[in-house]
Amino acid sequence: MAYAAVVNREIRAMKAAGADVIQIDEPHMQAHPIEANRFGIAAIDKALDGIDGTTVVHLCFGYAYVVSDKPSGYSFLSELNNCAASAISIEAAEPSLDPSILETLPNKKVLFGVIDLANQKVETPEIIAQRLRSTLRHIDPDRLIAAPDCGMKYLPRKIAFQKLQAMVDGAAIIRSELG
Repeated sequence: MAYAAVVNREIRAMKAAGADVIQIDEPHMQAHPIEANRFGIAAIDKALDGIDGTTVVHLCFGYAYVVSDKPSGYSFLSELNNCAASAISIEAAEPSLDPSILETLPNKKVLFGVIDLANQKVETPEIIAQRLRSTLRHIDPDRLIAAPDCGMKYLPRKIAFQKLQAMVDGAAIIRSELG
């Protein structure tokens, strides 16, 4: 909890400097769900205490470049529906996450990973659109935000940009379908 208090001070400084969106990357809870059940939500809430505006918790699943043997689902996700963050960011493309898991987050916006970072092949906008379409059976469109699975630091800049462009174009396809 002392660490959460320090994070809160840092977030307050970022907000004072003009940050509109605050995202906390959380690498511990997925790998250690028993410990996360004991103090994870309380620590997130302490870190976000008094913070206005959009707040996101990115639940790490392990960099695709580094972690190749991922489980088929998150061991600590539904619990985040009760945390203070307004949105939850999850990795879904590379681990082929079943989008029905979104039903466990009925009160949150969800940044849903649609860009696979495990390889350098650039998705087409149609592939991105299909990944987003699959989620819309489980979440309202106003709560869904297209996102890369995680950080893109292991991809060459050109490929990262092309993947992001495909994501933007795929999201545009879905927006046009929804009217």
